[in-house]
Amino acid sequence: MGYYKPTIIRKESGSTLHRLFKNKIVLVVFTTLLLLAFILLSSIPGSFLNTLTSPVSIVFGPVQSAIYGVMTKANDFYNAFREGVKIREENRALEQENAELKNQIIQLQEAGRQYESLKDAFQLKDRYSNYEIVGARIMTRELGSWFDIFRIDSGQKDGINVSETSSFAVVDAQSRLVGRVLSTDLVSARILPLLHEGFAMSAKVNSATGALVRVRGDIDLKSQGFCVVDHIPAAAVIRVGDEIITSGEGGLFPAGLPIGKVTEVRDSGSRQTRMAILQPYIDLENIETVFIMKGKE
Repeated sequence: MGYYKPTIIRKESGSTLHRLFKNKIVLVVFTTLLLLAFILLSSIPGSFLNTLTSPVSIVFGPVQSAIYGVMTKANDFYNAFREGVKIREENRALEQENAELKNQIIQLQEAGRQYESLKDAFQLKDRYSNYEIVGARIMTRELGSWFDIFRIDSGQKDGINVSETSSFAVVDAQSRLVGRVLSTDLVSARILPLLHEGFAMSAKVNSATGALVRVRGDIDLKSQGFCVVDHIPAAAVIRVGDEIITSGEGGLFPAGLPIGKVTEVRDSGSRQTRMAILQPYIDLENIETVFIMKGKE
């Protein structure tokens, strides 16, 4: 029993100290909060604490100023943050509106281009009333080059049927020669452009006594956007700047379709082997719409 009693006394003493320590913490926290409340209330002009604590304000004035400054900065930070959020939301709304306006402008520009194409197409029909004009849009360019075969969105369903002995001329809205129809399926057709090395046709110099010549594609010149004029008669005169048009020979191409202009005449010393370099009018790299000239039955 003598050994057990001191142990009980020590436990009670420790518990008492623990309670006193906890009470001191609560007291310190309470006192701090009370002091802060006192300082804040006494800093409000016109309050009864402000009047009572005027002499004390000399001592607590710097503390009050510091607390007021911290509160002011916190309030300014909150207002700035709120304004920043508001500005970001307004910027997002403006960006969306700007994107919508750009889309409308693009649509209007495309509508304008389509209108011009349709207007030119009507003129094309007037000029060539003996032909049925079928409009089509270019879908893909095979092999990824602007001078190679490309595909359009018109085909057999539009009455475009070709064979080894028959085909159709393909022009742009200004009736400038693009090439000819190479093959068709139900909903599309493949176009062989005049720069392709497999293209050849009868043509003539656009003058009263213009000579008949041949225009053909050339594998070495097509990447530069040129083709060849050859089979030039020995007595024919051909010069730089001469316009070359379709001759109408063979029945495939209507006579008088503009092809391009001569940029160079190469004379090998023999008039029988003369050739010229032709720059086509058509811009095959940027063309989007073409017209098939289908003869009326």
